[in-house]
Amino acid sequence: MKQYLMGNGAIAMGALAAGAGLAAGYPGTPSSEIIETIAANAGPDVHVEWSVNEKAAMEVAAAACYSGVRSIVTMKQMGLNVASDPLMCLAYMGIKGGLVVVSADDPGPISSQTEQDTRRFADFCRIPVFDPSSPEEAFQMVQDAFELSEKYETPVILRPTTRICHAYAAIETPDAFEPKKSEGFIKDTDRWVIFPRLSYLNHGKVEKRNAQIARELSDYAMNRIEGEGTRAVAASGISYSYVKESLKDHPEIRLIRLATAFPLPEEFMLRALDGVNEVLVFEELSPYVEEQILKLAGKHHLNLNVKGKLTGHLPHNGEMSPRIAAEALHEVFGLPAPREFPDIADGPALPQRPPVLCAGCSHRASFYAVKRAMKGRRAIYCGDIGCYTLANAQPLDMCDTCLCMGAAVTMAQGFAHTDKDVVSFGFIGDSTFFASSMTGVVNAVHNEANMILCVLDNSTTAMTGHQPHPGTGRNMMGHTVDKVDIAAVLRGMGVKTVETVNPFRLEETIETVRRLADEEGTKAIIFKAPCVALIKVQDKCTVDPDKCINCRKCITESGCPALISGGDKVSIDPGQCSGCRLCAQICPVDAIGGGSDE
Repeated sequence: MKQYLMGNGAIAMGALAAGAGLAAGYPGTPSSEIIETIAANAGPDVHVEWSVNEKAAMEVAAAACYSGVRSIVTMKQMGLNVASDPLMCLAYMGIKGGLVVVSADDPGPISSQTEQDTRRFADFCRIPVFDPSSPEEAFQMVQDAFELSEKYETPVILRPTTRICHAYAAIETPDAFEPKKSEGFIKDTDRWVIFPRLSYLNHGKVEKRNAQIARELSDYAMNRIEGEGTRAVAASGISYSYVKESLKDHPEIRLIRLATAFPLPEEFMLRALDGVNEVLVFEELSPYVEEQILKLAGKHHLNLNVKGKLTGHLPHNGEMSPRIAAEALHEVFGLPAPREFPDIADGPALPQRPPVLCAGCSHRASFYAVKRAMKGRRAIYCGDIGCYTLANAQPLDMCDTCLCMGAAVTMAQGFAHTDKDVVSFGFIGDSTFFASSMTGVVNAVHNEANMILCVLDNSTTAMTGHQPHPGTGRNMMGHTVDKVDIAAVLRGMGVKTVETVNPFRLEETIETVRRLADEEGTKAIIFKAPCVALIKVQDKCTVDPDKCINCRKCITESGCPALISGGDKVSIDPGQCSGCRLCAQICPVDAIGGGSDE
């Protein structure tokens, strides 16, 4: 049947069509919908899970594919760093059932800390990578990747980018799915137990295997040559679609579609470049393909002028686009100027809307309470990856550092150890606590760090779409499970002082923060209140115009987007208000009523 699918949905359905029996991942834009689509369409024989982090997901999948079960692991490009330890070892060890690792890159970056390029990671790990240019290709490539993975007993990476993940297409999918049958795990310590000697021997095998894979991929249908001529464009991923748009009326420009960046299909590329004297390489993120072509030209003494990012004809950063493609083709090959792609600057300027915490978000109350408690004292606020990163904005200004997921816990320790007069805070979310923070807590206890860990517990993974985690009491298989108690875990790891507060009870929360700031050692405060996006608002706040003195303290101190400054009085937008009463507790003249702190 034909379905109208998002690119991530196409990847999910492709994995099920290939007979995947296990899917594991950690949520992260732009990859999150893959696991959710698999869970919604898989039968009871397919195990689906949101793992606590990408490393756990990779290792769960490793055992499954050792047993012959086709497995898929999903993450964004930052998550590949977390999963790199087992992935690198799997590259040396090999697998039995197919293992496809989806690492979704984020040019822009739109919702990530970096613009790292998964193709380089594949090269580093010495495992193949497929680079789809459309949702339709992604659907087929997942299936091809599983076949290649099993044939050569290697993990294979699928590298969609943001526009592939979130584009839509009509795709024909099977009516039913069934996992490919497996023979189960067969004990063989010479194969499955990694030792230096085994790694040494397998390293040589990996390089020989990759040469075979490169020859096979030279005949892969999605590596293709379109058009003729002595000038060419080489493109990979979504960049191919952008270039194709500009070249539809120019068959004299050869278009080389590279679907498999590593290992480079050398025989195909030599055929594609035969008779070409100038090539423009169009790709997102790093100049990976451009560098491969330069190496190929040097190795085979090709008389080839290679242009792209390294020559300044294309930008290194950000997403590519049809306009950028048309401009580069105009500059390099003299094609018509890209009038059909009007620049946004030609029209009215779009309003600037920086991301903010939702109206009624419990994180706003938590940060505001800490800020009030620390007034007059030196404090450093270490932020982390999640909604609460938005506390960096004014008027809260409560995010002094943000490095990577889980770093708030350990960076707070570094500040505490090197500046004895500062009160050091580490802010993390409940999902982040389970994903990457518990090791840091143990480190703090063991090394006697004088810090306050702030766990902002809103009972969900809010930033990436409200996925479950070990503290929510349900899993991706739809089962009700025991909640993992964060307070109990902290005490079990040796944190002696653990307090749980409702951040909307402002004065109580402020007093708790002040008290713990005067204690020595590692302390923890759990700020517990549900995500406002998941609750039904019962009673909204209102402003009494007779009492309001228009001091605007509620606005300038909280920054809540539901508060409106207009005329001589403050008002509240009932469409945004959640009735949290933070503004009512800030107001110095009790002009705000309604709402509830429950």
